[in-house]
Amino acid sequence: MEELLDRIVVDPEILVGKPVIKGTRIPVYLVIEFLANGLTEEEVLNEYPSLKKEDIKAALLYASKCLDREVTVTM
Repeated sequence: MEELLDRIVVDPEILVGKPVIKGTRIPVYLVIEFLANGLTEEEVLNEYPSLKKEDIKAALLYASKCLDREVTVTM
């Protein structure tokens, strides 16, 4: 499962260093945002034909790993 993270690239020359799907300029946050707003995996793939199902899984895993490192703040 960790090999999915190889599909994510962070490069200061691409979108100012935001994490993107490797080989694209599609940011991870956009994929997550589409899913959060109710788009299905198939709808995201139709919107961005260069994406693969594994790219969506990689975006979710990347987001999960980032959140796992977050410090919990009580409001």
